[in-house]
Order: sequence, then C-alpha cells, then structure tokens
Amino acid sequence: MPYKERDINKMYYTMGEVTEMFNANASQIRFYEKEFDILQPKKNKKGNRLFTPEDIENLKIIFNLVDEKGFTLKGAKEHLKNNKSGVKENQKIIDSLEKLKGFLVNLSQEL
Repeated sequence: MPYKERDINKMYYTMGEVTEMFNANASQIRFYEKEFDILQPKKNKKGNRLFTPEDIENLKIIFNLVDEKGFTLKGAKEHLKNNKSGVKENQKIIDSLEKLKGFLVNLSQEL
C-alpha cells in the first residue's frame, strides 16, 4: 500500500500568509473585511488578524466574484446575500477542479 502524505490544515493563518495566498495587499484584505460581513477574522491581543479556514474559503468566494467574474462590491454583496449556499457550493466545485487540473498538469509533465 503506497504511502500518501496528509495535507496539513492550519487552524489560523496570519495576514502575511493570506496576502501570499491571494497575491493581494494587506489593505485590500482589510477593506474586504470591512465591506463583507461574512469575513470575521479573529484578532489576538496585539490586534493581529488571524484567519480561520472558513475565512479563507469566504475570501476565495469574494475574490472569485470580484476579480474573476467582474462583480462590483455592491453586486458581490447582494449575490452573496441572496445565494450564499449556491455560491459556496460553486466555490467547492471550482476548488476541486483546480486540484484536478494541477494533478493532470503534473501527470502530463511526467510523461
């Protein structure tokens, strides 16, 4: 039976890690935190933001709507408010398709 590495899931991500994930400025992440109610990062005693995996998923949804689909901030807020479960389901599908694409790209490079 082949050994399969487990994915390590963190409980909290720092602002620096989040900005690297999304290739965005910290100010943009803070702005989205103010604009969208679904983003609720925890803050430690110093005031540093700590993002949960749920916050990361919500940020993926926001970036997908605003950057990739071209929604305005107001339009993205309304879309999330009216169709929250459908948007989350679509994001799960997008994530799984991106993983599949990465796997296929690695497979084609090995051939």
